[in-house]
Amino acid sequence: MKVLKTLILLVTISFLTTSCFNDNDDITTVSTNEINDFVWKGMNSWYNWQSQVADLDDAKDDNSGAYNAFLNEFTHPSDLFNSLKYETDAVDRFSWFIDDYIVQQQQFQGISLSHGLKYQSVQINNDGDIILYIRHVADNSPASNANIKRGDIINAIDGTVLNSGNFGTIINNLSNDTITLSFVSESGGTLTFVEDKTITAAVLTENPVYLKKVFNDINEKKVGYLVYNGFRSSYNDELNDAFSFFKSENIDELILDLRLNGGGSVTTSAYLASMIYANAELGKFADLKFNSKHTNENSFYNFQNTLNVFDSNDKKIGEKAINRLNILNRLYVLTSNSTASASEMVINGLRPYMNEVKLIGTTTYGKNVGSITLYDSPLSDFQDKASANPNHLNAMQPIVFQIFNKNGESDYTQGFQPDIEVKEYEFWNNILPFGDENEVILKAALDDIRGLTTKLDTSKKSSVLKLDMIVVDFSFEKEMYIENDFFNKKE
Repeated sequence: MKVLKTLILLVTISFLTTSCFNDNDDITTVSTNEINDFVWKGMNSWYNWQSQVADLDDAKDDNSGAYNAFLNEFTHPSDLFNSLKYETDAVDRFSWFIDDYIVQQQQFQGISLSHGLKYQSVQINNDGDIILYIRHVADNSPASNANIKRGDIINAIDGTVLNSGNFGTIINNLSNDTITLSFVSESGGTLTFVEDKTITAAVLTENPVYLKKVFNDINEKKVGYLVYNGFRSSYNDELNDAFSFFKSENIDELILDLRLNGGGSVTTSAYLASMIYANAELGKFADLKFNSKHTNENSFYNFQNTLNVFDSNDKKIGEKAINRLNILNRLYVLTSNSTASASEMVINGLRPYMNEVKLIGTTTYGKNVGSITLYDSPLSDFQDKASANPNHLNAMQPIVFQIFNKNGESDYTQGFQPDIEVKEYEFWNNILPFGDENEVILKAALDDIRGLTTKLDTSKKSSVLKLDMIVVDFSFEKEMYIENDFFNKKE
């Protein structure tokens, strides 16, 4: 996402004993049942797996008394929403309930309350010692202001040293407004304390076009390198400018670093593909297929010659010609488990066209479905924010479509496996900056362009274990969504 591993501090919604609640002190109290009714009807209309969820059967609300009794079983609308998800763990890992849609819209454009850090946790030995290394630091963030850098190593949070026994509890402190991180150095397997740093979250707006660079002599080729961290429509012009730079440099190859890119705007995904593919013209990039109630919405995205420019409020302010590269028939993509949704859409959409889309890193996340935001606006079939019930800020972000490429391919729910596997976390004690020619995953791509086979020293990696950090994952981070004008501007 635009702000990486964002730690958003949401106001907890408290319940009243009358089964009513306030989302905001300035908003009139609204009954839980009223919002529950919106949840059920919106999901009944749009949910991708509506026909496979018994409680979403069309007959459920035929008997008003039984229907209201069903809604009354849920003391919070989010509980009802979660009960309606199809096989939550196995299939629908992606839909979520929204407490405050204003916060969400800001998040979609990369505005959030954050420390500005993205971490990876690693158990580094058989004794259960755990560290976090810094994967990314957002520019102009509390973390960057504290001189925290990619590759820095942390072994304690708020004074507690991490180990396999306390990790599941202590890691939750990362969501606190203010945290103290203990930084260490490593030599010969021994960690040595360096310093503590205390940082407090602040409101950030981050440009996802993090780094563009050209390597001038890689097997007599000029290689462009782009670190792109989120498909954010308010930065379409910055993305386009990066490709103007690559065009001016006359690059021969492109390495697209999507290791931190969890997705975002489907339209921006189509724009990026249009910048990359030399012979794009206006051919089909992707098909979107909705449930049986909305087959009229089934449509497709073509490659584009122009792009829309938006401000931070997602308001269109102009158009620009797309800066399309004219020479690429091969693309390198650097990947990780954080590479998801709209990022995977680029990989899947370009494969039928390009000679090779080569993945280097680890298996991607595996998300071939996308969502829209549903508001409590039944007269617009829950699509219109402007006519939403003004008495609450709840909304939903359910999965409503599946995405396919030109050839009808969409079978990547287990992620795309890399052509060259390199596990960054195994090199936790030597994580180099993005753009450093010796950074382990970038080097693997450059070596492949050179015609070399990367040789990695993994002789001492058997005791190294990558750990998930669910507590600091945020719903928005792996989202793939379509903008409101999709339903009004079919191709």
